[in-house]
Amino acid sequence: MPSLTSLRDLMREGQAVDMHRPWPRAVVSRVVWERTIGLLEEGWCGLLGLWGAGQFVHMALIGIERDGPAILSLACEDHRFPSVGRRHAPAIRLERAVRDLLGLEPEGLADTRPWLDHGTWRRRHPLGMAGDAGALDRYVFLPVEGEGLHQIGVGPIHAGIIEPGHFRFTANGETIVRLEERLGYVHKGIESLMAGRSLERAAVLAGRVSGDSTVAYALAFSRAVEAALGCEPPQRAVWLRALMAELERLANHFGDLGAVCNDAAFAMLHAQFGYMREHVLRAADQCFGHRLMMDRIAPGGVVCDLPPDGPAAIAALIAHIRAHFPELVELYDNTASLQDRTVATGVLSPVLARQFAPGGYVGRASGRAFDARRTPGYPPYDTLKFDIPVLEEGDVNARLWIRIREVEQSVGIIDQILQQLPGGATRGRLPVGSATHAGEGVALVEGFRGDVLVWVQLADDGRIERCHLRDPSWFQWPLLEAVIEGNIVADFPLCNKSFNCSYSGHDL
Repeated sequence: MPSLTSLRDLMREGQAVDMHRPWPRAVVSRVVWERTIGLLEEGWCGLLGLWGAGQFVHMALIGIERDGPAILSLACEDHRFPSVGRRHAPAIRLERAVRDLLGLEPEGLADTRPWLDHGTWRRRHPLGMAGDAGALDRYVFLPVEGEGLHQIGVGPIHAGIIEPGHFRFTANGETIVRLEERLGYVHKGIESLMAGRSLERAAVLAGRVSGDSTVAYALAFSRAVEAALGCEPPQRAVWLRALMAELERLANHFGDLGAVCNDAAFAMLHAQFGYMREHVLRAADQCFGHRLMMDRIAPGGVVCDLPPDGPAAIAALIAHIRAHFPELVELYDNTASLQDRTVATGVLSPVLARQFAPGGYVGRASGRAFDARRTPGYPPYDTLKFDIPVLEEGDVNARLWIRIREVEQSVGIIDQILQQLPGGATRGRLPVGSATHAGEGVALVEGFRGDVLVWVQLADDGRIERCHLRDPSWFQWPLLEAVIEGNIVADFPLCNKSFNCSYSGHDL
């Protein structure tokens, strides 16, 4: 049985990379890489991300017990590396994406179908070696055998104003036997666009990876850049960033709560939660000049301060939420027709939650008590008091209750921020281009749907050499396929919205 320091032991067997902050990174051998896969398979550490850069493949991990986060890197001889996904399923789609984007081949990966590449790119590996794209084979969905089965195709174009994604249902009557997703329709080439950009321009791109999480992405990117440069933003900026993050969390949770109720044909709660969301967006606009707070966080701090009437506006928002939110929660909880649709629907087992380590309400509703604000943690949350709500049921109802409890926690956090908000500057000067500071940085930030990972590598002139941004949806989309099996077709919208995975954040 590995010791609790086994991840660190493996890191020590590799060659440490200097100027990588705040987590250690080490270049390891294929033997150590294989042993690390074994730790993942046995559940001794969790996968935070897997991506390629040049001829290297990187794997971000976090220990289940005492091990902090760390990154292992492997040089891909002949463009090949031992597949993590062949023994640890959460890595499969990540490796398919690495294969599409850089041409690095995961040895032993069972599913070799393209993932992000739909055969429309002008060259095969936009981030790797240029070459003719050629023709891709027609995408083949996994076979399903049995009597009385039929298939239902949904998307990529949907009835509402949402992003594109294809869902292939196999059903026996109304009961779903299998769901298979095909994503990648909103691939933007975000990592290619990042390369060579100034920090200012790259921050703008980071904030547009997934628009509903613009604060979380901008915060993760800024913290990663600041780590790479070895600098810290002013304290007032740190607290204002947290205020924006909690406002974003509130707005999205209100929107999700209403949308799930709407999918169960309870339009009144949809309208009421939408009204609550609108209050949050208006307060954000009044305080930070943008309803979504886009482009308000940048490396070095924040680009605007809270106006003189800002604290009063946010205090009024909090008072409104405290006055009206409990009534809506009570109505949800006491409406039998809603409970009939959400309780015991789309159950994610704690076993799958442990294996895939999904972040946010998806994981916490199935017993995974992980929140990046606490583990590994970052300021100012290390000085704030809040609970991490956790449930075990894993159904649509549990995912809604996690959101409800997180709304309550965010209200308390915002209260503390208003009471403790320090004065002073809101943005510091970055030591860009300094040979004593430039390096690599990584950050993990808690967005409303889970942990957002950003890794940056800076060039000598301070521009972005490489940047990888990992949305929490990478570990949630596969679980949606699992939880829908055995449910009826009409319950898919409920399950889907209870996850509310990002298309754009996933598709890069």
